[in-house]
Amino acid sequence: MKRTMKDIKSSKLKPHAAEKPSAPLPAVSDEHVAYLRRLKRHNRFIIAMQLAILVAFIGLWQLFGDLGIVNTFIVSAPLRVLKTLARLNASGELFVHIGITMLETIAGFTVGTLVGTLIAVLMWWSKTLSRILDPYMVVLNALPKIALGPIIIVWVGAGMEAIIVMALLISTIVTIMTVLAGFNEISAEKQLLMRTLGANKMQTFLKVILPASVPTIIGALKLSVGMSWVGVIVGEYLVSKSGLGYLIVYGGQVFQLDLVMTSIVILCILAALMYYCIAFLEKRILQARGEG
Repeated sequence: MKRTMKDIKSSKLKPHAAEKPSAPLPAVSDEHVAYLRRLKRHNRFIIAMQLAILVAFIGLWQLFGDLGIVNTFIVSAPLRVLKTLARLNASGELFVHIGITMLETIAGFTVGTLVGTLIAVLMWWSKTLSRILDPYMVVLNALPKIALGPIIIVWVGAGMEAIIVMALLISTIVTIMTVLAGFNEISAEKQLLMRTLGANKMQTFLKVILPASVPTIIGALKLSVGMSWVGVIVGEYLVSKSGLGYLIVYGGQVFQLDLVMTSIVILCILAALMYYCIAFLEKRILQARGEG
């Protein structure tokens, strides 16, 4: 039966039944709130202990030097380190050496991580390629990288390029080994399910392998950033005329051990800052994924 215009108008004017309000979301349980509080207290305790150990180390270092328990000419002391920092800053050398070492480290770390991740993807993609390259990866990983220093210097010259290549080489190998191991740990059943659903290899990689490997890739970044510092300092030992590694070598040669300890302290601070930048990135990524 056809509806008349009057019926349509009357149906439009008819008020709809009031919708039932949705059920309220369950409140956070007291146990969960207590757990979060315990977690915050634990984190604060960890940070407090880390700072306490650092302060105690610095205090004992200075105290033992003042009492003559240790020879400050050999191991320096915190106040002597501060004086050396002030002298380097006044001469304008401090940030020049820091900037050069940071540039070399960031360049080697960035390029090495990208190249290493790409090679790891290719080795996961092709099992044949993985079997071909596997023995070479094992040998390069076990080989002391300083042994390659003279060869790299001959290949690319005695300059900043050689130092970056040294850091790049170490970072690349570490990244390949770590990321590829993460790829290979992904459940074979998940990959089989994707193939059963008609997914190709690229879809399997983008939808399963890569998302599941994010923690592994971040772990590789943490390892790589430390190894990049090792590569840069080794390179600066061999060829550099500037940078923190050069200051360490120069200070040792002229028996300015305050300069050596100052350079080591700066290296520790910079390496820690880069590591915590990666850790901050990890926290943000995990929060975005709903895992933080």
